[in-house]
Amino acid sequence: MNDIRIEVSGLHKSFGDLDVLRGIGFTTSRGTSTVLLGPSGSGKTTLLRSLNALDTPDRGVVRIDDVSVDFSALPPGKAGRAAAARLRSRSGMVFQSHNLFPHRTVLQNLTEGPVVAQKRPLEEVVGEARGLLDQVGLADKADSYPYQLSGGQQQRVGIARALALKPRVVLFDEPTSALDPELVGEVLAVIKDLATEGWTTVIVTHEIRFAERVADQVLFLDGGVIVEHGPPGQVIADPREERTRRFLRRVLDHG
Repeated sequence: MNDIRIEVSGLHKSFGDLDVLRGIGFTTSRGTSTVLLGPSGSGKTTLLRSLNALDTPDRGVVRIDDVSVDFSALPPGKAGRAAAARLRSRSGMVFQSHNLFPHRTVLQNLTEGPVVAQKRPLEEVVGEARGLLDQVGLADKADSYPYQLSGGQQQRVGIARALALKPRVVLFDEPTSALDPELVGEVLAVIKDLATEGWTTVIVTHEIRFAERVADQVLFLDGGVIVEHGPPGQVIADPREERTRRFLRRVLDHG
């Protein structure tokens, strides 16, 4: 069985005259955690959104399990949108802001996607959703509304909502950046648990020490290219590239 969960090759993306991704390529194995590090503007979030087809690359190939999209040959119109939707269905996205439906309970936030988008039976989905809430430590909040939760609790609901869609890959875009410092730990703990349970994750974060603990591989991006990649013991603890060393010194000194 092929152990590769994600395969990216030759990925390019520009916004106007700004080249944000310049030939990105990498692979991740099933059940591993990949962390994207780099300064602001390096292309991390655009790369993450390209995996989910929320940003459409100008060219290059993204494959997640059995779905592969060659953006160089993406057909126009409905066929192109359908190809992007198939790729998107293979991943769940957790954003900086949790983006919960304010008028729905926590449980309803988890069940709406599987029932409406995936046409799954409500009774089955509710049981799974309650199990996910228990997994993220919020079993007692099923009937609460988002405004009744702390920011950390809302983000944990956002993680459970992404998992409710049964994705092959979970993508995290700086999931703690909008949280008060005292709430960061509870969210990072949930993400770390997912990694140890065998979920395939790709995480954009500035939490360097967290990246050291959770990552199987680290990609350091700058200027739209991967400057350095490898296990955290190499990229973070003993980087080969001067650009990586400068970034880590600045971030760790600031922290």
